[in-house]
Amino acid sequence: MTGRRRTRSTVRTNFPRPMSARRLSARSLSALAVCAALAAGCGVVPGTSADAESGDVTVMTWAPEGTDATNKPGMPAMAQAYARWINSTGGLNGRKLKVLTCNDHNDRVAAAKCARRAADEDVVAVVGSYSQFGDDFLGPLASAGIPYIGGYGVTNDEFTNPMSYPVNGGSPALLAGLGKELAAVCGPVALIRPDTIAGDQLPQLLDSGLHAGGHAPALDQLAAEDATEYGTHTKLALERTTDAESETGKKGCVVPALGDRTNTFMDSFRRDREDYPAVRTATVLGSVDQTVINANGGKAGPYEGSYITGWYPVASDARWNEMKKVVNEEAFGDNRIDPQDAGVQTTWIAYTVLKEVVESLDGSEVSSTSVRRALDDGLRVTTGGLTPTLRWRFEDLLSVIGFPRLVNAQVTLQVVREGRLVAARKGFINTTKLLESAAD
Repeated sequence: MTGRRRTRSTVRTNFPRPMSARRLSARSLSALAVCAALAAGCGVVPGTSADAESGDVTVMTWAPEGTDATNKPGMPAMAQAYARWINSTGGLNGRKLKVLTCNDHNDRVAAAKCARRAADEDVVAVVGSYSQFGDDFLGPLASAGIPYIGGYGVTNDEFTNPMSYPVNGGSPALLAGLGKELAAVCGPVALIRPDTIAGDQLPQLLDSGLHAGGHAPALDQLAAEDATEYGTHTKLALERTTDAESETGKKGCVVPALGDRTNTFMDSFRRDREDYPAVRTATVLGSVDQTVINANGGKAGPYEGSYITGWYPVASDARWNEMKKVVNEEAFGDNRIDPQDAGVQTTWIAYTVLKEVVESLDGSEVSSTSVRRALDDGLRVTTGGLTPTLRWRFEDLLSVIGFPRLVNAQVTLQVVREGRLVAARKGFINTTKLLESAAD
């Protein structure tokens, strides 16, 4: 949910003006035509595979590892464990799955290199990956005709590029859903978010949910995404959310959305909060999980009672049992893979999509072209209840202005009780209308 600030970017930090369904349709179809032209004109024949003769299915998964900001080593590790498991059970419809991995180092140049390597290796898809630099990697993928299946949802580009097939609603859905829940229980709300390009969109999204619940906009605090302490920010957030408490009669709410650095923020917050009136905390999955809650004192820590929005059911839900079984059998002792991590869960779901795509081809050639065609032609993908049924036909796109590739805007509401992250309510919450209001 973060991205380093750059001096130049094509990422929109504001939503485009609303347009009619006819214009949106024309724009999306034009984008598809552009991608097709790029693929034909860059010396790359889309749809080929270096493993066509052997029958292997080669894909790539990438994520940042070993950096000073957000790291997701569990995603490529989960991809490799999935490949070992699926190959031990006969492969993808009889074909061996080969997973290539790449470290994007949280760097735009490295992200583009990963995409170019994917093209050079003739992968049929990039699956279950994380990168903050969608505008740098999606161009090379589009030129090579390679679909991007199940990205983490960290950038706007993943919801605009025709080569992207998202499985969740990304940070937009999480923040909008969280804002709607906080509107009913919070006094003033302070959002602490990274001073980055991707971070610039977060206040508008949280505010869309707050506004829907009749609440004032959040107080926006920018912070460095790679800081080693946040004492200045915790004090400011506490001052701002407690000064106006008497006016609302409700406790203020502090919402850190700093990715991996949320834990660092909470270290400072836990020390400083004793000098101020009580406040609530809330955040989104990806910034906090059960491991972070445990590290911050469990039921005695600052997250007790916090609302947290996620894309999927809580990690203790039985619907994750198959993934946990695979991790135990194929990656036992690999501490990079945490089944509670939203990145690991997203990679599992993305590979579930790939499996159903290959099976739907029923023995015919598996290539980037055939994979895209299956997805575009309306393949219905079920994920065992971990998401709603997914489908990426043009008519299935939710047409949220600014996010034309969005097909799943549903989130779950979770809460920390007795130090455990549990479901706050059954089922999913649809944030489509909240996102539409954020675009107005």
